[in-house]
Amino acid sequence: MLDLFALNVVGWSMSSMMTEDLAMDASTSAYWRRKPVKEVNLHSDQGSQYTSRQFKKLLANYKIIPSMSRRGNCQYNTAA
Repeated sequence: MLDLFALNVVGWSMSSMMTEDLAMDASTSAYWRRKPVKEVNLHSDQGSQYTSRQFKKLLANYKIIPSMSRRGNCQYNTAA
C-alpha cells in the first residue's frame, strides 16, 4: 500500500496469488504502521479481494473509507 501524501510504502504482504487475505494483511500492516487518528481513504480497483464482505468489514473496523473507480478508469491507479 502506498501513502500518496507521504509518498512511501506503508503496508505490504506477499503471496503467489492475489487473494482477499493478501489484501487484508497489507491493509492491516499499513494500519498498524501508521496508526491513523482520522479517517483514511483506501483507493483500489474493483477486484474481488477488495469487494469482499470480509475486506469491507476490516475497513469498517479500522475506519477506512473505501474508494473505487469505475471499470476502465485506471488513471486513478497511476501513482501505484
